[in-house]
Amino acid sequence: MSIGARLQGRLDRLELEPEQAARVAGVPAALLHRILLDQAPLPRGQRLVKLADALETSVSYLIGLDPDAAVPPEFLQEDQGALGLLAVDEEAILRAYRRLDVSSRAALLRVALKMAPEPEEMEKKPLQRAPRS
Repeated sequence: MSIGARLQGRLDRLELEPEQAARVAGVPAALLHRILLDQAPLPRGQRLVKLADALETSVSYLIGLDPDAAVPPEFLQEDQGALGLLAVDEEAILRAYRRLDVSSRAALLRVALKMAPEPEEMEKKPLQRAPRS
């Protein structure tokens, strides 16, 4: 069952309109509509906890786990972008990265490190100058 379907099921069971749930949870109604359509990921951190509370369910259920299962810590950490710590392009890259499977994440990291090596790696390599003509 998709995240959107789980959310819609809770809304139906509680006879809540998405706008009401969004208001109680403190999330933008437009975001909740996009989640219902499976066009946006669930929020993280306190926004996710508040959404679960508004829908009278557990965070585990919302993310697709057994309701009694422990929630992975990354779901309860605040989004850095929500704290204003990331630029818009950094936030977009991070969101895309989180949608990748493990092997794709590893491949992307290898490419990124080739394109922009760590500063200490750059210091170890001698600077190559372009040949003079």
